[in-house]
Amino acid sequence: ETETETETETETETETETQAVHDFAGQRLRDAEQMYTKGRRELVMLLYEYGRPATILQLLDQGATLTQSSMYRNMVDLETVGVVQKIAGGDDRARYELAEELIGHHHHLICTECGSVDDFVVPASTERSLDAGLKKALVGNGFQLYGHRLDVLGICTECA
Repeated sequence: ETETETETETETETETETQAVHDFAGQRLRDAEQMYTKGRRELVMLLYEYGRPATILQLLDQGATLTQSSMYRNMVDLETVGVVQKIAGGDDRARYELAEELIGHHHHLICTECGSVDDFVVPASTERSLDAGLKKALVGNGFQLYGHRLDVLGICTECA
């Protein structure tokens, strides 16, 4: 297999993943009787390419063409239909990322100094232990567990 063939396969896989993200977003918006506009497509793509929770300002720095106010309005719509989720950082700036259904189950590292948020994944065995521990802790209170989110607070390498 040549280098060109490998690059072509990688490009095709990326295009397929990108199309799946757009298909998901478009369907969620259609189900809510909303349109998948050019601006919303741009936001979804910016989040996909950024690859971690991002503030509106960070997305603007990535070359967004929408105004800041339009980005906020569209982000609310995308959050409402379940395409994106808002993540609280260690500061007062909201961060957004694609829904877990699109990027997979993961957790967040939140820096208490600068507010940055990064994703991390734990092994399946740790996930099972965490779920078992949560179920055990909730015995007797009537709460029905259907998932979890884990935010780990600390100081990032940039601030350490």
